[in-house]
Amino acid sequence: MSFSTPSPLKPPAEGSALADPAAWAQAQRRWAQGAALPWLHQEVARRMADRLSVIRAEPAVVLEWDALAGQSRTVLQAAYPRARWEPVGPVRVAPASTASTPSSETKPEGWAARLRRWLLGSLGLVRGRGSVPTSLAIEPGLPVTTLEPHQIPPAHAQLLWSNLGLHAHADPMPILQHWHKALAVDGFLMFSAFGPDTLKELRVLWGAQGWGPPSQAFRDMHDWGDDLVAAGFADPVMDQETITLTWTDADAALAELRTMGTNAHPARMAGCRTPRWLARAKAALQERAGPGGRIALSFEIIYGHAFRPAPRARMEAVTAVSLDEMRSLVQSSRR
Repeated sequence: MSFSTPSPLKPPAEGSALADPAAWAQAQRRWAQGAALPWLHQEVARRMADRLSVIRAEPAVVLEWDALAGQSRTVLQAAYPRARWEPVGPVRVAPASTASTPSSETKPEGWAARLRRWLLGSLGLVRGRGSVPTSLAIEPGLPVTTLEPHQIPPAHAQLLWSNLGLHAHADPMPILQHWHKALAVDGFLMFSAFGPDTLKELRVLWGAQGWGPPSQAFRDMHDWGDDLVAAGFADPVMDQETITLTWTDADAALAELRTMGTNAHPARMAGCRTPRWLARAKAALQERAGPGGRIALSFEIIYGHAFRPAPRARMEAVTAVSLDEMRSLVQSSRR
């Protein structure tokens, strides 16, 4: 989600992609390779964990989808210390000893890498080489089984958790169907995603300047609820809140936004912005500073949870039901 709409930002046309998957794949590679990680994802994970009280059963397997750097692992293992946590997607593992400053033994960069860093730095697109915050990296020595989606067997987990990852998928319905398949009967889904009011201040500013979309379009929570039902989930519950972040100046605001991902709008500006444009963007942001000179941006957070119900027997003129299916139907009706 960086910065790079007309106001207001309209959702993509029916049948078109919500986001460019290549843009999000690049952001995930950066996180896995050591880029700065988003604080907001940690905060939302904590707030999601507060909602786990609605789950009465103790899951044996917890799938964390789009795990990034496993930043939800702490809250999940605190809630379910006996469950097996399995991250899905690229996950970064902390080295045996992680310093708070760059190591003097860091492997020297080649000239091409140095040139690329200098170019990006001159455009304000990177903050320089630094170490991975240890609080966000997976603890060394702990076993980590990283799964790809196609490796997950059916009915594998009792809890599937996705923290601010669903909006990164260009076509969400196949993902929801995959989640449904990966959950056992009565398994529970809990996810969060950015909502349509996310970065609404940037949309107004970028639209007034004619700079194109600053981020992809994000879906409404009611659309997610409808899709959950269409994917086979039962009793979906949707909720949302707005988190407002503030910064002391434009540099701090843009630096924080860079940690959150990428601008994956299919119609975003191609190529790099110029230093002159970056200076104009910073000045325009600074002009919008509120009381105390702080810059504020909104993030709408959508929360959703649902469960996978037992399959229903199709009633025909003659219907054959196995003994196991009958037991499952009776147990489901008792619940």
